[in-house]
Amino acid sequence: MNNKILIIEDNPVLSRVLCNWLERKGWQTEQTTSAIQARRMLASTDAGVILSDIRLPDGDGVEILEWMNREQIRIPFVVMTEYAEVGSAVRAMKLGAKDYLPKPVVPEKLYAILNGLFQQQPQGQKTIFHRESKRMKEAERQAKLVAATDLSVLVRGENGTGKEYIAHLIHSLSRRAEQPFVPVDCGALPKELAASELFGHVRGAFTGATDHKTGLLNEAEGGTLFLDEIGNLSYEVQALLLRVLQERRYRQVGGRRETAADVRIIAATNENLEHAIQEGRFREDLYHRLNEFTIPVPTLAECREDILPLAEFFRERDNLRFGKETTGFDAEACKALQNHHWTGNVRELKNCIQQAVLLAEGDTIGVRDLNLQASEKACSFALKAENEERKRIMKALEAAGNNKALAAVLLQISRPTLYEKMKKYGIETEK
Repeated sequence: MNNKILIIEDNPVLSRVLCNWLERKGWQTEQTTSAIQARRMLASTDAGVILSDIRLPDGDGVEILEWMNREQIRIPFVVMTEYAEVGSAVRAMKLGAKDYLPKPVVPEKLYAILNGLFQQQPQGQKTIFHRESKRMKEAERQAKLVAATDLSVLVRGENGTGKEYIAHLIHSLSRRAEQPFVPVDCGALPKELAASELFGHVRGAFTGATDHKTGLLNEAEGGTLFLDEIGNLSYEVQALLLRVLQERRYRQVGGRRETAADVRIIAATNENLEHAIQEGRFREDLYHRLNEFTIPVPTLAECREDILPLAEFFRERDNLRFGKETTGFDAEACKALQNHHWTGNVRELKNCIQQAVLLAEGDTIGVRDLNLQASEKACSFALKAENEERKRIMKALEAAGNNKALAAVLLQISRPTLYEKMKKYGIETEK
């Protein structure tokens, strides 16, 4: 957890007194007097704790906390309150505030609260790391450019590269920043329920629909809907999504009434959608609607200057999470980190450092703690197994004369499973 504290207080005298006192105690501070400005700052802050007044000129601390919950910003929140505002403080606590501080502020009480929070292990805290590589800076530059528009955006890149980070950056810098950002993992949506999850349904729309349900599109109203791995949506759901992009209207499953949709859609994919179009798995018209602006996200291997700074960032974070006191990496470990392939990108690096911090017995993390050799062996074994499976599928398709139903029988798997594996391995057949 960063030792910075964001103070949201409309009394400039009290705000300055708090900042001076906290800085003398060794904390960093930043401050604002406005709820609107606070939301803008929270989109990119690296603060470890937020200290907020209940009453503000353009809102209140409870509304900021509600907005943080919608945006999934997990930074410990402490409210400052007058005696007459205790009811609001209780409401804030129910929404997830860590504590409340009566006014006038007693320094010893504030010190005790902050000390306790900074010693806690952060649970799901939003982590922000500003990368310096040219390739990633270019992706961020494009994100900032398109944020000023309302264009649909397609973010392309391998798994673990940070596609959702780019999507959230676009949202946080757009006119929709104060409205919801709703991320959806399209691969995790059950195919038979995907339409209901996205668009909602009316009671009785299908077996089991005992209640009315508002969908994720409705949750994102006024804001941004982020569709991760868009290629996993069925052809039928793609048609419904196309109508939203074309007409800005949709119907709930089983419903007759149309609903207007004021939502920006950002999609992401790790596959070649052009190939999916050729195979008949993805709609070309939807592709062009989503692809009004494309941002490619580089792999970690293409941004090697980011590896060691990212490793240090994760090490410091994991020290706090696990109560460890590692001080850095030895020269051999640094060299190993720089030379590793990182096929899993930033996600793989994060997991590697997490394990290394836990395993380290001394102050310095060594190459043995990183366990990269085991990671490479596992990766090599997995790639070998995947290559063998791809060869078996190719042989079955050849034997079946490209008849997928027959090939699935030869492989002793279902036809949908065969389609998924062909998509995974980029296998194309003549139509």
